[in-house]
Amino acid sequence: MKRLELYDSLISRGVLKSPFLINAFERIDRLDFVPESLQNMAYEDRPLPIGASQTISQPYTVAFMLELLQPQPTDRVMDLGSGSGWTTALLASICKSVDAVERQKGLLEFSKHNLSKYAFSNVNLHQAKQTLGLSGEHFDKILVSCSAEELPKSLLNQLSPNGVMVIPIGHSIFKIIKTDTGSVKVEEYPGFVFVPLIRDDI
Repeated sequence: MKRLELYDSLISRGVLKSPFLINAFERIDRLDFVPESLQNMAYEDRPLPIGASQTISQPYTVAFMLELLQPQPTDRVMDLGSGSGWTTALLASICKSVDAVERQKGLLEFSKHNLSKYAFSNVNLHQAKQTLGLSGEHFDKILVSCSAEELPKSLLNQLSPNGVMVIPIGHSIFKIIKTDTGSVKVEEYPGFVFVPLIRDDI
């Protein structure tokens, strides 16, 4: 499958539909975020290993999660478990700023190399610390790419009022909406598989 065939298939299947996100998928080439040995599979709609027992997610899943997140040009976003940097780049092509957090040092260097192929000035890369996310910071949107066992309260605290977090929990993707009063609305979308979220703050 070729690059545009992949993105056209996501559009025709109805999973990729927002103009901002369609433009981001067309602008950001998944090939730039796949290990050299697997680049012949870059446009297949499947997850691919990127080292450290992690994967670059299936394009369908990424499109699904980003459509739930609905990133906007005014948003400050945290991309937790940024891996190869692909979702970071997609978000950075839309949003005001993106803070990418990755636990694995080797993957952080891999994503830094991949992101250098684009002229982004709105991306900050962070080595994950013991506390999940970026303690004390607040974000309009939070994208989590690893599966948690439960909703982490520490991440909910980092979500601004009226903010949205998209996070896998178990085998479902959850959309968490934090109202301006601090209450939480939850939407669940089952039937997905992710690598586990590794936490030290327990």
